[in-house]
Amino acid sequence: MHASFFAARLVVLAAISLVVSAQSLLPDGCDRNVTVHAGDTCDKISAAHNVSTYQLAEVNSKTIDRGCDNLGIGEVICLGIKGHDCKVTHVVKGGETCHSIADAVGIPEKTLLTNNPNVGSDCSSIYPGEVLCTSKKIYVKAT
Repeated sequence: MHASFFAARLVVLAAISLVVSAQSLLPDGCDRNVTVHAGDTCDKISAAHNVSTYQLAEVNSKTIDRGCDNLGIGEVICLGIKGHDCKVTHVVKGGETCHSIADAVGIPEKTLLTNNPNVGSDCSSIYPGEVLCTSKKIYVKAT
C-alpha cells in the first residue's frame, strides 16, 4: 500500500476523533447542536436555529462566557436539552418591549419573563437582535 493511502486514512481518523471529542463536550441530554462558523455570534446562531439567546448561553455555560465572545470556529455547541428546548422564538426589533412582544405572540408577559430571565424582571435588559423564547410552555423555572 502507498504512503498516501495511510496519510489519507490518518487524516480521516483525526477528523473522526475531533468530532467525537467535540461531541463529548456537549452537555448531557443535548438534543441538537451546531458547529460555529466564522462570523457567528450567539444572537446570529440563536436566530438561525430558533433557540433563545438565554437558552444557548445557559446550556453552554461551561464553554461560552457571559459575553459570548469566546466562540471558536469549528466548535460544536448545544442548542437545547431534551425536554427543556424552547424552539418557539422571536428576534427583538428596535422599539419592542416585553409587553408588546407578549401581546403580539399571544402569551402572558409573565411567561415571557420566566422563559427569558436574562431580560430582568422589569425587562430592562432587552436589546434589538436578542432572541427570546415565546412559547406558551414554561421552560425555565421561575427564580
